Amino acid sequence: MLNVLRVANLALLILFPIAWFAPLLRAALLPIFGMDEISVISGLQSLWGSDVFLALIVTAFAIFAPYLKTIGLALVHFDLLKDKVLPVLGYMGKLAMADIFLIALYVVVVKGAGRVTVEGGWGLYLFTGCVLTSILVSVLTARHLKAAA
Repeated sequence: MLNVLRVANLALLILFPIAWFAPLLRAALLPIFGMDEISVISGLQSLWGSDVFLALIVTAFAIFAPYLKTIGLALVHFDLLKDKVLPVLGYMGKLAMADIFLIALYVVVVKGAGRVTVEGGWGLYLFTGCVLTSILVSVLTARHLKAAA
């Protein structure tokens, strides 16, 4: 069981960066003009130019929190970090869910605007899957370590 959790967690080290560059949304003012793809990275680039505070929050939630959590879990899996940090790692993974909520809220609000077209991209599903997998791996790791003790 621990080996499966290790592999799933290590796969996230590869999948998270792919999700950051994958298209989260496709948006256009009018659908006849074509749609621009927005990724976590391209969204952050735009935010850094307009709202530094929000860019810092999104960077922390979308990039640093999930990736540091994944690295922390890997360290726990290979006995390089004590399992007492699991509750903290669990909270870090949940922070990334706030990002997904904001994206979903953005889609709902913008779709009601009339002339704007917004569609979810495959990167939204990949990022959501990575976050949910990360949360599941941390929960199962905690259960496994508790049962082994």
